[in-house]
Amino acid sequence: MAGGEEATFAARAIGFGLACLRVDGNDFLAVYAATKWAAERARANHGATLIELFTYRAGPHSTSDDPNRYRPEEEGRQWPLGDPIERLSRHLVGLGEWSAERHRQLESELADEVRETAREAERHGTLENGPHVSAKTLFEDVFKEMPEHLRRQRQELGV
Repeated sequence: MAGGEEATFAARAIGFGLACLRVDGNDFLAVYAATKWAAERARANHGATLIELFTYRAGPHSTSDDPNRYRPEEEGRQWPLGDPIERLSRHLVGLGEWSAERHRQLESELADEVRETAREAERHGTLENGPHVSAKTLFEDVFKEMPEHLRRQRQELGV
């Protein structure tokens, strides 16, 4: 067996007496099968299962992150088997259960739904245009009796 620095995250579960699986996190059907198996195993009182979903982060960590600074240009294209949605779509098309046209139609419908949901959420306010809630609410309804360190923090904020 590989040493700790060479072991996969999933393999480390063995030392804790946990069942473990390492699954291609970009393969929807593999993820579904693994989680279904783990849930059935748990429901049968056979214990917990650690599932490592091995995947590739295609986008940046945040809006301030530029992966081009630390990733080779070809890295994303070299990831085996590609984008999970495209993979599942190709699989279903191959089975005759889906089509490129239905896929485009669903993408369009979902994009419309996301835009409408965002507009609805923005009607309740954004970070730029309220309602702005007082920082005081951070300290309310958390503890029956507020600990001293939180009292000091609230005082420092002046709320």
